[in-house]
Amino acid sequence: MLMKQQCLLKRAFLAMVIALIAVFPVTHEGTYSSVAASGETTPVASIDSTTLDQKIQAIVKDPKLQGGITGVSVRKADTGETIYSHLGDIRLRPASNMKLLTGSTAMDILGPDYQFSTEVLTDGQVKGKMIHGNLYLKGKGDPTLMKKDLDQFAKDLKAKGIDKINGNLIADDSWYDGDRYSQDLNWSDEHNYVGAQVSALTLSPNEDYDAGTVIVEVNAGNKAGDLPKVTLTPETDYVEIVNRATTVAKGETKSISIAREHGTNRIIIEGKIPVEGTRSQSWSAVWEPTGLTLDVFKKSLEEQGIQIVGNGGMKTGVTPGNATVLLSKKSMPLRELFIPFMKLSNNGHAETLVKEMGKVQRGEGSWSAGLAVMKDKLKQFGVNTDTIVLRDGSGMSHKNLVSADEFTKLLYNIQGKSWFPAFEASLPIAGVPERLIGGTLRNRMGSGLTAGNVTAKTGSITGVSTLSGYVTAKDGSELIFSILINNYVTGPVTPIEDAIAKVLAEYEF
Repeated sequence: MLMKQQCLLKRAFLAMVIALIAVFPVTHEGTYSSVAASGETTPVASIDSTTLDQKIQAIVKDPKLQGGITGVSVRKADTGETIYSHLGDIRLRPASNMKLLTGSTAMDILGPDYQFSTEVLTDGQVKGKMIHGNLYLKGKGDPTLMKKDLDQFAKDLKAKGIDKINGNLIADDSWYDGDRYSQDLNWSDEHNYVGAQVSALTLSPNEDYDAGTVIVEVNAGNKAGDLPKVTLTPETDYVEIVNRATTVAKGETKSISIAREHGTNRIIIEGKIPVEGTRSQSWSAVWEPTGLTLDVFKKSLEEQGIQIVGNGGMKTGVTPGNATVLLSKKSMPLRELFIPFMKLSNNGHAETLVKEMGKVQRGEGSWSAGLAVMKDKLKQFGVNTDTIVLRDGSGMSHKNLVSADEFTKLLYNIQGKSWFPAFEASLPIAGVPERLIGGTLRNRMGSGLTAGNVTAKTGSITGVSTLSGYVTAKDGSELIFSILINNYVTGPVTPIEDAIAKVLAEYEF
């Protein structure tokens, strides 16, 4: 009898459980929360996020990330809902993901059709074939100015019948302030093109527009024992080449170093290069690019037979307000400049844009003015500017701080801007080999659903690797993501970023 009663009780309990399940179904969809920088807890969408959570969590447990900090944030591109966040509210160093902030604010403040300009002016008079007065080359920030443009200025002056300048040749870089480096640039980066000085009057040696640099090329001599042959682009006497290298026998190992001495324009070349060996090439940042531009302009004038006569020489100065504009040149529009800027992650372009925003909005071409303008604009974009630290425009500073959640918030909020298609087109595209399409992602994620799908900005400085952008999931869902890896010691960690992007590309909601 007792056993029968127990059996009846078990059946009743089971029936009650079944009824409860019917009312409150068990689900594998988890509900998560993320702690915002303000300390408030905000809900995170639970759209099939358990599976996504498990997949990404398995990746961020990689031993290479132990002892470091990895922030990951994923949002739906159509609603802005956060569907995954791992330390997404933690402020981290963004490296070149900082260019997403610089680029978006520049697009909004300056506009995709904005152009930089360069002018040739005189404070004297043109009489016959002579300019009686000084000739000024005034820069207004154009990072795309090249030797061929200076050649065209010289040709145009010649076409006006001018063949003599009875005055000084003066470079005017006063459009920006005199600070050449952002406040946290490492001295060890100063000779490298990634740390090139920023001037309102600068020159690029190629169509990547690596402003403020010269390309140094070293080729072997004719036979062992000869000095290697050194060429500069553009040709200039502004830098001094100290050639301490040696040509060695064919087949020997090449070991060439090319480095500029700190605070000078002495470029030291050392090492060995074998006969018939491959060339060595380096983009060397110059000290004071204004002087380089002036030197090359003088050569362009001389090539056209235009002479500086009398006691005239070369110097820097400020163009008088009543000077006459003889010639001017506009750069390509910003939408075109953004291709080499973002695809190739050009630091100089980023810092120039910061100063230009300061000049346009506040009349001051400085980092302090430009960064203040950026911060105001980012606040309008919905970024919590109380939780970020901006120290430069390129991300070279180790003092910049931005969280992954703020990056995805920015990338969500700017999608409705009229300039967004031009901005998005400037981002590197995974696995596309063409250099100015794939950019810094051309050799990454080249197979499967990530190829041609992940559109994102890369970033890398010592101990930091980042990737933020857009990807389409397997079912067509548009996603926004940000991955910020900080304080890693053993690399590379880019495969970890790629693995997370692969999970997103292959995911089905």
